[in-house]
Amino acid sequence: MTIVTDPPRGSFRLSMLINDTRYRSMTFQAIALLALIVAIAYLANNLLTNLAAQGLNISYGFLGDPAGYDINQRLIEYDSQSSNARAAVVGILNTLLVAFLACIMATVFGVIAGVLRLSNNWLVAKLMSFYVEIFRNIPVLIWIIIIFTIMTAVMPAPRAFRGDEPEATMLLGAFAFTNRGIYIPAPIWGPGSMVVVATFIASIVGVFAYRRYATNLLYETGRLLPMGWPSLAIFFVPTIVMFFIMGRPVGLDMPVLGGFNFQGGIQIGAPLIALWFALSIYTGAFIAENVRAGIQAVSKGQTEAASALGLRPGRVMNLVVLPQALRVIIPPLISQYLNITKNSSLAIAVGYADITATLGGITLNQTGRAIECVLLLMLFYLVISLSISAIMNVYNKTVTLKER
Repeated sequence: MTIVTDPPRGSFRLSMLINDTRYRSMTFQAIALLALIVAIAYLANNLLTNLAAQGLNISYGFLGDPAGYDINQRLIEYDSQSSNARAAVVGILNTLLVAFLACIMATVFGVIAGVLRLSNNWLVAKLMSFYVEIFRNIPVLIWIIIIFTIMTAVMPAPRAFRGDEPEATMLLGAFAFTNRGIYIPAPIWGPGSMVVVATFIASIVGVFAYRRYATNLLYETGRLLPMGWPSLAIFFVPTIVMFFIMGRPVGLDMPVLGGFNFQGGIQIGAPLIALWFALSIYTGAFIAENVRAGIQAVSKGQTEAASALGLRPGRVMNLVVLPQALRVIIPPLISQYLNITKNSSLAIAVGYADITATLGGITLNQTGRAIECVLLLMLFYLVISLSISAIMNVYNKTVTLKER
């Protein structure tokens, strides 16, 4: 019987760090890391030395000083006497708002355009191809400026709504479309309104739970439950019933023309609308290509088998093609969401007060704290980008093909 043993290893020598494959990669990585640390330390020391020579230092005390400027579009209370830190928070919320809205609308545009681009209807397919090729090949900044210019030049001014025979009228007496933005009713929360809101949220959860149950039942037994009217009933009936039980606690503050502008309600400013729509149609063109590639990656045998079982084309797309196409769509979709968030920094071109316009613009110019402001900007976009990537990667794992 032969016993196989490992050959004896010699004592460690420094030359093994280069010549031995077991240590070579770690040696090069350690050298690269050390060089990076030395370079960063040199640059940081050079920065501090130059600042000290000019009587300056790195300090974030300016964040507590009064900002001294107003912000029209804001989600929280703010005035010119608020601190620079609060102005930065307003900018952060504005950035997150437009990024969230644009991600949703771009996804809708992209999915619709991607599906219709593969339509058997020649005209529809060519129109979607025209949309994709035109919008993705023109810089998004140009689209932002074009849409903002159209809004301010074409839409009526608030004074056009004045008089016995106004040039413009409100839609349904509640919505005003002007060159300054869109004015919509604002909710007024009375006693018991939170119960209605909680019921509304529970109704949304109930809709998802029912649709998940119906889908699982279809996969397990082949029984197809109706989706439309039960989902609508679960969504509307509990909320409406609770609304009247609590004595209609939610009212509406309608926009009313007063002075030179509309008063009351919620104003969605023209800069926000232009930025939102431009980011959506621009990124939607890229998402459309991702959706098209994902659909074409699904084997035709899948669609043929689904059609042979009697499923309508719409059901084939929703139940068979798109769920499998998500494995191809999601990874590049993450990049598009990141692009939307970073492209929102172009908001300063139309006067929308995002984080770049507040902290990286006005605050930086007034305080002269360029290094501190830029570092905070970098940190914000880094955190947001990593958060989006983490969330989408978790979702991507749920749609990834599971192999045994």
